[in-house]
Amino acid sequence: MNNIVAIVGRPNVGKSTFFNRLIQRREAIVDSVSGVTRDRNYGKSEWNGKEFSVIDTGGYIKGSDDIFEAEIRKQVELAIDEADVIVFVVDVEEGITPMDEEVAKLLRKITKPVLLAVNKVDNAMREKDAYEFYNLGLGEYFTIAGMNGSGTGELLDKLVEILPEVPSNEEEETLPRFCVVGRPNAGKSSFINALIGEDRYIVTDIAGTTRDAIDTRYTRFGFDFNLVDTAGIRRKAKVKEDLEFYSVMRSVRAIEHSDVCILMIDATRGFESQDQNIFWLAEKNRKGIVILVNKWDLIEKDTMSARDFEKKIRKEIEPFTDVPILFVSALTKQRLLKALEETVNVYENRKQRIATSKFNEHMLTIIENFPPPAIKGKYIKIKYCMQLPTPTPQFVFFANLPQYVKEPYKRFLENKIRENWNFEGVPIDIYIREK
Repeated sequence: MNNIVAIVGRPNVGKSTFFNRLIQRREAIVDSVSGVTRDRNYGKSEWNGKEFSVIDTGGYIKGSDDIFEAEIRKQVELAIDEADVIVFVVDVEEGITPMDEEVAKLLRKITKPVLLAVNKVDNAMREKDAYEFYNLGLGEYFTIAGMNGSGTGELLDKLVEILPEVPSNEEEETLPRFCVVGRPNAGKSSFINALIGEDRYIVTDIAGTTRDAIDTRYTRFGFDFNLVDTAGIRRKAKVKEDLEFYSVMRSVRAIEHSDVCILMIDATRGFESQDQNIFWLAEKNRKGIVILVNKWDLIEKDTMSARDFEKKIRKEIEPFTDVPILFVSALTKQRLLKALEETVNVYENRKQRIATSKFNEHMLTIIENFPPPAIKGKYIKIKYCMQLPTPTPQFVFFANLPQYVKEPYKRFLENKIRENWNFEGVPIDIYIREK
């Protein structure tokens, strides 16, 4: 499970540039993954062999200037609650602004480590201008230039040095971990209460009344797994609004530390952008996914049939549409056991291994009949393929000209794999390599 680093600061100080620099450094090492990255505010980074998750709070602020102040304060409070380390970015060109002072005031009160990054310092003159940031009362600062990356190395050295140790729990690791995620009030706690049969969680109509992500071992009806509840959105009384950022931030930890994510959607609200954010977060982390449309008992059936509703969701999650979608009601306990069965199936699908001989026999016949399109008169030949021995399903195809195999053909290969083997609910990676 990774540590979380949150980047905070007022708009236009260069948070996103810094964020992109951190995650690209990581992306440069890893292969580019098929599918589009939907949300640009969350990524993984690695420095000196330590991996951590980065959250850029900036991308979530929408609205006019007068709303900004309140929004930024909320986001900083949230980051303080949820992150392990906070990077506070300021802008040397503009010097200390009242809003910077506000943020610094919040950060001075906390015990978590805070790193102050003075951005846009790209010459000696500006190096001198940076001295004034000592006045924020946060101690040492780091001068960086997000655009060309100078100074980020020193900052990152310090960052990984102060990241708290992540405890690993060996005994529990053997049990499958299923986490329940979704926006506030989608019915996550009610779902867990209905399964466990006792009101472990206080359920009220106020969003986010559950305190923390709680693990429960579930051993009924022949099941045995750990259930992680992220209804655990620890709400500060001050954070009133239903902040998109906030659900996502809360889900990050649980998602990274689970095998399958059960995404609860409120049928009365439909599949909203926040649900999508959480979906792509799980997909990007290569977790199994099951979508549960909750409160289905409240929907007037003549206005919207399950089929139409399902079609709409699948449209929103393209190209990864091979995901189980179930209509449930935590209140009437309708289809809850079916939901658990599906989750266990997805877990099994994610673990399955296909024998190389079988895989070649099947896929090479398909490739022979439908080879990749020739480019500039060059013919692409794929002679061998196999599943990689990785924790999540990854397949490699060896070709003479791998650079010419484009995204649509990779998707074609993925679809053929899905047609023949059951990978429902599981993201698949396809790599083309030189033989």
